[in-house]
Amino acid sequence: KIRKYLMAVELGKRIITSIILFLIAIFCILIHKFVFVLILIVTLFVCFNEWRDINYKYFKKKQHNNWKYFFVQFVGLVYLFIFLSTSIALRGNNSESIAFFIIILCICIFSDIGGYVFGKVIGGKKLTKISPNKTISGSLGSFIFSILPVLLFNLQNYTGVSFEVLPINIALCLIVSLVCQLGDLLISYFKRLNKVKDTGTILPGHGGLLDRIDGLIFAIPTVYILKITQIF
Repeated sequence: KIRKYLMAVELGKRIITSIILFLIAIFCILIHKFVFVLILIVTLFVCFNEWRDINYKYFKKKQHNNWKYFFVQFVGLVYLFIFLSTSIALRGNNSESIAFFIIILCICIFSDIGGYVFGKVIGGKKLTKISPNKTISGSLGSFIFSILPVLLFNLQNYTGVSFEVLPINIALCLIVSLVCQLGDLLISYFKRLNKVKDTGTILPGHGGLLDRIDGLIFAIPTVYILKITQIF
């Protein structure tokens, strides 16, 4: 009973945090491109500091190798810049591109929630040694939940946004979910190297800001590539 209670409390924190972050994100995306870029820069600044902190113990303090530490930080900084530039490009300036950006954001959020819910409720065999908390059932839950935005945006008719239930849209959801999960595992790998549970403590139920958007920072550049290559 205690375990179920703690799980319910943790899930409640994650849901509340997710809702708050989602509303803030929607506001920043819609209000003005300048505000969106400004908040994005601040977010990535916080993420870079968390990335630097979680890698300090293994790459600098333990290895006593400033070059490896510098290289890891440099790669992280370059990739966050790629995420920044592709986010700005994908968000665009018209209502259609903004709506598409919000849909991708929703897919990432639903994928994360699905993984957590299925992983905690069903449990079962571990997915990988990289992250002991990740299970096969959680991975399947991420894929299943990632499809929900297709249904939600297809059923509603009051936002002017349509995301039809088509094989290509479902495939997009599954690809985004896969990339989100891989991004999550990559950050988990570096956390495991440094023997830390979270990248930070800024978000209740999530840990650090990087913990929250670890999948998103890989999903956005991937979707941008799919868009410019006209695959989707």
